[in-house]
Amino acid sequence: MNWLLVIGGALVGAPLRYLTDRAVQSRHDSVFPWGTFVVNVVGCFILGVLTAAAPADVRLLLGTGLCGALTTYSTFSYETLRLAEAGARSYAVANAAASVVCGLGAAFAGVAVGGWVRG
Repeated sequence: MNWLLVIGGALVGAPLRYLTDRAVQSRHDSVFPWGTFVVNVVGCFILGVLTAAAPADVRLLLGTGLCGALTTYSTFSYETLRLAEAGARSYAVANAAASVVCGLGAAFAGVAVGGWVRG
């Protein structure tokens, strides 16, 4: 049954990632990968909330399934590499640093919010 929860979450997370990435990126005239940055930071926040407040089955559905398909370390890595190769090294460094700092910050904030929700 657990694998069905993960699949169900991923069925929503993957298209949500694609649509969010395209919507965010289309609003920026920059080589910086804003779409990937946004989905990763939002996913970190959601996972933090779920970790602190949700029961195991909800964590499987939304944490492992939805957030697992929504966020993307591989695309983050690829886009950072492509920025460096294209000579946009400052953007590559900014992407790596901001993704780690903001992702961890979002996860900590999510855990705090989840703890508050849980009571």
